Amino acid sequence: MTRPEKRLLVLYTGGTIGMQMSDQGLTPSSGFEARLRDWQATDGQVWPDWYFRELLPPVDSASMTQRNWLVMAATIAEEVDAGHCDGVLLLHGTDTLAYSAAALSFLLLGLPVPLVLTGSMLPAGTPDSDAWANLFGAIQALRDGIRPGVQVYFHGKLMHGARLTKLSATEFDAFAVLPRPRMGQGASDVESALDYRQPRQPVNLAVLPLYPGIQATQVRAVLASEVQGLVLECYGSGTGPSDDEELLTALKEAHARGVVLAAISQCPQGHVEFGIYAAGSKLAASGLVSGGGMTREAALGKLFALLGAGLSQAEVEHWFALNLCGELAD
Repeated sequence: MTRPEKRLLVLYTGGTIGMQMSDQGLTPSSGFEARLRDWQATDGQVWPDWYFRELLPPVDSASMTQRNWLVMAATIAEEVDAGHCDGVLLLHGTDTLAYSAAALSFLLLGLPVPLVLTGSMLPAGTPDSDAWANLFGAIQALRDGIRPGVQVYFHGKLMHGARLTKLSATEFDAFAVLPRPRMGQGASDVESALDYRQPRQPVNLAVLPLYPGIQATQVRAVLASEVQGLVLECYGSGTGPSDDEELLTALKEAHARGVVLAAISQCPQGHVEFGIYAAGSKLAASGLVSGGGMTREAALGKLFALLGAGLSQAEVEHWFALNLCGELAD
């Protein structure tokens, strides 16, 4: 159910939107609340009541880590549960905005209010910046009322937080939800272990794309780095070098010692369906669980939220294959 939001939390993490020029180039800067209130005073639009929190130090999103995600999620949960707000606007850099939106989609399952992330390609206050348009567009969406869940507002579009990918490093229209098939079984009831109030811990994860000539020794090196989960970016519908017995053995051995192996497609409009080709079936038999049409960002964020909750390998594989917040199905 949608409803107009009466009081918003504006949570500032840094990023281009608030950057200032230094002798080394643009750098994250504090003090964005004053700039935002100055702009509001001259904007002439109808704003909801809002208050500001800043996560210190502000970061360039290229330096974003799992610990930043945990702080964001904990801060939002704290403010919502205290009854301080009924909507959240999170200001974030664009380099890893899609990763953070996906991670928060799974970290904040069950959050009863909407969360919208936005940022900009040029800093606020610079000529022809997209900052104020993106920021007010996000505020307007929250003011008008949207459903609980994580969304991203950018360049006039409100997009699902767990389906998003950054496509451009320069264009204002930098983000899109690609038409990846999202066929998947929905979870009828998300258990308390996945609720937004559930504590999480950092997790050792890796992402590895398959490519012609990849060696089993390289795969083993990644798997030997004490990873708890691996997102394997496969070809097409979930295929790979299935005639390489040493590589398949490396995957099987890692799975046997508890590593969660998740498969996604490298194709921008692809999805994993192991049974189409024998090559895919052999990979699946090595212990891989299908990520369907999930993006890299969604698969990584979902693995983090599941493994970070302390779930077992079998539990993670069970929940990973189900649609939790719209990442696998509408």
